[in-house]
Amino acid sequence: MGEYKTNVMRILDKVKINYKSYSYAGTGAISGKDVAKILGLNPEQVFKTLVTKSKSGNFYVFMIPVEKELDLKKAASAAGEKSLEMLKQKELLPVTGYVHGGCSPIGMKKYFKTFVDSTALNFKTIIFSAGKIGYQVETTPEDLGKIIHIDFKEVVSRA
Repeated sequence: MGEYKTNVMRILDKVKINYKSYSYAGTGAISGKDVAKILGLNPEQVFKTLVTKSKSGNFYVFMIPVEKELDLKKAASAAGEKSLEMLKQKELLPVTGYVHGGCSPIGMKKYFKTFVDSTALNFKTIIFSAGKIGYQVETTPEDLGKIIHIDFKEVVSRA
């Protein structure tokens, strides 16, 4: 049997984007911090994908380093909204097509405006969910921007 491919990996292959894939399947890792540790990766370079909702019903996607917290005020400002709240876990699958822990900015049911924390620009590549728990992909921020429109903004708490 060949290497396991997630839908995200198939999308990357289809548009001829170079990427590296990682599997942590079967390790029991849930949090992004655990995933970075198990894979031996810099946690500042491993990004989690968070989905928010505005009062007006718009959804926004934010990619931030796994050890950081999303600053909802900065996120709302980046999105041009008065306020945002995190999408409830039970709403994630119906809205995005992904489950909690396996949410990728690539391949959601529909495209939502996506912001990547500007710290991503400090790295040649970033690592993020391949759309299934147990799998991550690594590509350049520029190549990610060829697949989905992204804006780089400072959206994490600087605690």
